Amino acid sequence: MKKLGVLVIIILTYFGVLADDGYKLWLKYEPLNDIKLVETYQKNITALYVYQKSETLSIATKEFTVAFKGLTGKSIHTTNTSIEKNTVLLLKAEDLQQLNIKHQVPENKEGYIIKSIQHQGKPVILISSKTDKGLLYGVFHLIKQLQLKQSISNLNIWEEPKIKHRILNHWDNLDRSVERGYAGFSIWDWHKLPHYIDQRYIDYARANASIAINGTVLNNVNANSLILTDAWLKKVKALADVFRPYGIRVYLTARFSAPIEIGKLPTADPLDEKVQLWWQQKAKEIYTSIPDFGGFLVKANSEGQPGPQNYGRTHADGANMLAKALEPYDGIVMWRAFVYDNEVPEDRAKQAFNEFKPLDGNFHKNVIIQVKNGAIDFQPREPFHPLFGALTKTPVMAEFQLTQEYLGFATHLAYLAPLFKECLDADTYAKGKNSPVAKVIDGSLYKNQLTAIAGVANIGNDINWCGHPFAQANWYAYGRLAWNHQLSSSAIANEWLNTTFTSLQATSGNLLNDMMLKSRETVVNYMTPLGLHHIMGWDHHYGPAPWIKDKPRADWTSIYYHQADKNGIGFNRTTSGSKATLQYFPPVTQQFDDVKSCPEEYLLWFHHLPWDYKLKSGDSLWDGIVKKYYKGADEVKEMQKIWDTVENDIDSQTYQQVKQLLAIQYQEAVWWRDACVLYFQSFSGKPIPIGLPKPKHNLKYYQDLEFKFVPGI
Repeated sequence: MKKLGVLVIIILTYFGVLADDGYKLWLKYEPLNDIKLVETYQKNITALYVYQKSETLSIATKEFTVAFKGLTGKSIHTTNTSIEKNTVLLLKAEDLQQLNIKHQVPENKEGYIIKSIQHQGKPVILISSKTDKGLLYGVFHLIKQLQLKQSISNLNIWEEPKIKHRILNHWDNLDRSVERGYAGFSIWDWHKLPHYIDQRYIDYARANASIAINGTVLNNVNANSLILTDAWLKKVKALADVFRPYGIRVYLTARFSAPIEIGKLPTADPLDEKVQLWWQQKAKEIYTSIPDFGGFLVKANSEGQPGPQNYGRTHADGANMLAKALEPYDGIVMWRAFVYDNEVPEDRAKQAFNEFKPLDGNFHKNVIIQVKNGAIDFQPREPFHPLFGALTKTPVMAEFQLTQEYLGFATHLAYLAPLFKECLDADTYAKGKNSPVAKVIDGSLYKNQLTAIAGVANIGNDINWCGHPFAQANWYAYGRLAWNHQLSSSAIANEWLNTTFTSLQATSGNLLNDMMLKSRETVVNYMTPLGLHHIMGWDHHYGPAPWIKDKPRADWTSIYYHQADKNGIGFNRTTSGSKATLQYFPPVTQQFDDVKSCPEEYLLWFHHLPWDYKLKSGDSLWDGIVKKYYKGADEVKEMQKIWDTVENDIDSQTYQQVKQLLAIQYQEAVWWRDACVLYFQSFSGKPIPIGLPKPKHNLKYYQDLEFKFVPGI
């Protein structure tokens, strides 16, 4: 066996790293290249003991045996009769007493322990949890220990999730198009369901279970009522049956007007008894076939979607109607706070707070308000949403976007863990210092029992799932932070890099980790530096378009947000402007309100400042903006150089794919830089700082560019 392992390494070294299409994600289980470590693993793990039987435990058993064989070259046997030394014990908490093993396990049903113990004088590794799902998570954790070449001696791991519902939101339509999807069509082949179960569904569930994601919303927030009809619910049931053994519950986005569109009622008024009865019957129908159905996600009275306000009712009226229909079955309602009134000219950043803060305490106990990380719309950088911490009597969940709608789609490398952490770690001061957003959504700040987090999926039917190979890291990072928001962006990147690029050497790994950590800031620099926001292309959001104006509503234009004129630039949201800063708690208000204490990364989000305003660097605001744009493009060039140095550590297919994508990213970063600098220069009238290259084209060239069939529409 040892000779075989050496031979594999020699072959890989001689012929180069084999091609990889990215389908296996971070679950490749390729042979480890450390012979001594492999021998240690082979010596210390010889069998897997599984006391009980279930579909989930069968999955866990297969996963571990396949992983161990792939990583070490050694097959291990599975038993439920005798426990020999160096056996991995897969035991539910209720089994421990039967085997005279005295160890505590987490009370949380998804939590688990992994411990090195002695059993009847024999060294063994114990994985234990109260549930099969927890055991599956524990198995994936131990596999990751092996993948990352970590010691399995003296294991003492105690894990439990900080957030209960860890959910992916698919913006997938029933025709298989994906709104803001940049990795192909929807993975749900609705036409073939329910009779044809694609292997991809199983692999999707397996990947999510490996990072402890436990829920998925199958359809777009801009919903189609057909998903709630009998024919489509049969398709949903088929997916639910696939996902259940992996610990994943399915959810659906419910279109508020469904009682009219498929129920043939004259109204969808939430206070109408016939409407209430229709939803109650619909819930009963769903749970009869899908007993573990998770509940409904709802987008209402936003961007033309129907909702309770159509009938003079409140968001609470609408949410509570659905909540009462789901309550007998332990279902939840995730009601999105992404709302803005077509008729109200109020600063859009304020509107969600204005609508939901007065309703605090009026929502049913199984309603949770889903709040985007920022108050506008998944921008490259936004300050945290003021609703975090403001709702003291209503559970709040965070909504992040994994698909890079405003961060270069799937052609730009942007590792988003730093963006997620920026929001999660932001201090709301809701109960004084150390009241971060993370404590709001994990329930610890206000002692909420209902906790959740959502990530808008970046998954499509591209062979590598996410389009850009590095976009897989955002799916991975979201799952890891949903389980434990205290993890660092660097630690997560290290995990992903070394389980994805399995031949990565330490020096190359460090270079790529550093590149990933800087990548989101790089995108901010060449797109929206110093607090600029929402200056992307009209509707499709592709490319720079700070000149957009004269659209159906002011807040669908770029000029609404940057407000550039000959005197300066920026949106005044202070107490002397739109007063959006007053929606935060006083210490945050004071910080953002004062231009001297406002972090420069949010400067133009909160302040309209003259072009000559002095930044902390000593540069004028104009020079500072321009230098940021140029720095961003230069940083992409540096990313290209770093990638070139790791060629020998990366399989040829992935290497060439990323190399080409980085070339596109550099080209588009220069496009962003030149278009935005020229446009804002038309107001400032100031020269581009000496030493920086002049744009190749004039402003009109960029303004005249048109794009057809941009993905994600």
